[in-house]
Amino acid sequence: MKPIVISILVAIVLIGGAFALTRKSDTAPVADANNVTVVDGKQIVEISAKGGYQPRKSIAKAGIPTIIRFDTSGTFDCSSSVRIPSMNISKSLPQTGTTDIDVGSQEVATLQGTCGMGMYPFEVEFKS
Repeated sequence: MKPIVISILVAIVLIGGAFALTRKSDTAPVADANNVTVVDGKQIVEISAKGGYQPRKSIAKAGIPTIIRFDTSGTFDCSSSVRIPSMNISKSLPQTGTTDIDVGSQEVATLQGTCGMGMYPFEVEFKS
């Protein structure tokens, strides 16, 4: 009986440890401001789309006309289909290339988007 209990405890510890090591964090990394530029009075937020969106969270300035530019490179997964529900935007991206989505001048708020299946989220936080 004792060897069975020890075996069960060891299995629980190993499974729990494997789960803890492989679990993804729910916190989205904050962009280091390298993906947001202003060109000719328009703010461009660049997001890479392949196996999700990188960065998952971008910080932009409110009140400036804004374009979200999606860059794809051999993207064959659901991140090649972008949805921004609050703006009723659905857009299919090419497997390789860039696609601009004009979101206009945003107020202080967070614009949330996702892939076509809802698996991969991204957000752009507009600050004053």
